[in-house]
Amino acid sequence: MKRYMGKRILFSVFSLIVVVATVMLLVYSLINRNVIFQQDDMWNKKSSNDRAIYEYTMYSKYGYLDFSDYSNFLKNKYEPLLGSDYTKDAGYKADKEAIQDETTYLENASVQEFMALYEGKGYTITYLAPDRSKSGKVKSGGNGYLLAVHEKSVFLRVWDYFTHLISIETTRDVTDPELTARYIRVEKDPYSGFYAVVGSGTTHKYLLYVDGRFPFLHQNFIHLNLGTSYTKYRGQEITQVISRPTGDQMKTLTQYPAQIGTDQYIESAIDFHTLTYNYNPRTKTEMTQYPDQYTANSYRFSGLSMLENSFVAGIIATIIAYLLGLPLGIAMARHKDGWGDKIGNGYIIFIMAVPRLAYIFLFATVGTKLFGLPYKFATAEAKILAYFLPVISLALPEVGSLMKWMRRYMIDQMNSDYVKFARAEGLSEREIFSTHISRNAMIPIIHSIPGSILGCLTGAIITERVYAMPGVGNLLTAAISGHDNGIIVACTVFYTSLSIISIILGDLLMARYDPRISLSASKGGGR
Repeated sequence: MKRYMGKRILFSVFSLIVVVATVMLLVYSLINRNVIFQQDDMWNKKSSNDRAIYEYTMYSKYGYLDFSDYSNFLKNKYEPLLGSDYTKDAGYKADKEAIQDETTYLENASVQEFMALYEGKGYTITYLAPDRSKSGKVKSGGNGYLLAVHEKSVFLRVWDYFTHLISIETTRDVTDPELTARYIRVEKDPYSGFYAVVGSGTTHKYLLYVDGRFPFLHQNFIHLNLGTSYTKYRGQEITQVISRPTGDQMKTLTQYPAQIGTDQYIESAIDFHTLTYNYNPRTKTEMTQYPDQYTANSYRFSGLSMLENSFVAGIIATIIAYLLGLPLGIAMARHKDGWGDKIGNGYIIFIMAVPRLAYIFLFATVGTKLFGLPYKFATAEAKILAYFLPVISLALPEVGSLMKWMRRYMIDQMNSDYVKFARAEGLSEREIFSTHISRNAMIPIIHSIPGSILGCLTGAIITERVYAMPGVGNLLTAAISGHDNGIIVACTVFYTSLSIISIILGDLLMARYDPRISLSASKGGGR
């Protein structure tokens, strides 16, 4: 068992790396990088060399390359020597202006130092000469620039991505030298009444805590760094995008940390469990509200996150599908060629033949016209009612699929020799179906259960688009159309990981359920 799981995990990790490397190769190497500016208003406002510098900056953020500007080199050179007033120094001004003369800039000592430093690191030196008009005057945005550019290879991108994929908070995360108290300890949480793990020197104040929001136990110890969105969500962490609650702010009667135990209460949506370290000095007001530098916070919202919306709709639909599909498939097999079987087959053919978009609109029309159910999430007065149509649209096709396969597996088992032997032994048809046929027919279905459950986390693209459901199903398609490389890679890692986990869990269930399958290395039919 251990040997099998070890091989499975190693192969899964290798498969994940190969898939991510392939996607990165497609995204970063085979697609023109200029497409990222198609919907960038800031790019349109830039001109000449300023536009080129903006492009290099965005290419660096997107992970295409690393680059260093000559002006940053001068800052690092002069600021340690002269302090914050280094820009007033005559030597600094002369070095800075040197690159504005394309005929003599190579004679400048600082320019030569910059070029030698970065050429030694394997960078390519790029000089953007001043863009001048016919009169010799520099155009708007046409100042000269000197850059050192290093294109990232696919292998370096993959290495950087996976080495930073998981991070763990420690007491050394905060780099403020004035912070002397560094610890991780258990304290009584005044906001929940339970105990919590809190830290000082860590990025978050609360590392492990309980609150009233599902799944009730939360942690900030370990972070999954899927990347950053620069096109659609403008610099937001992707894990935050899919896990941050939506809706209106939810205010409650609470107290600031420094006012715990007093009679000072406020009506606020601040979630004090999300406090992070703030390097800026506390204001006078903040000194009365917070006992330390952990003052940056997030807010509570009434709605679910993208991930939660997709999972809630998906898991309810999956439960309904299994509760209806399996018994109906068994009933169809037991009464093969009867009216029930014919009606069931008609439904299966309909749900498989009609395009998904068509019957989603059909369900939406019936639900809104006959039952008054809300069509769009944003227009639903009671949010729980907004889940009805998406759940139905997800469940009914899955019901048809399970009916079809359960019926087929049942009929296959009905013609087996052991069924004939059981009849010869005098067992009733009820006993044969419930004890033998249905159990053996369930074996192929068992393997797909983990995939059905974990697949709920990926959302449903068409269903979520039709009903304007704020889930993760539309995340990948929107990222592809918007050329958001960070989300494309993150979705690849997310979807591939879920697929791998579901396959492993399916194998474990099969080994548990089917006595003919063993994951041990012992002789005699082990797999």
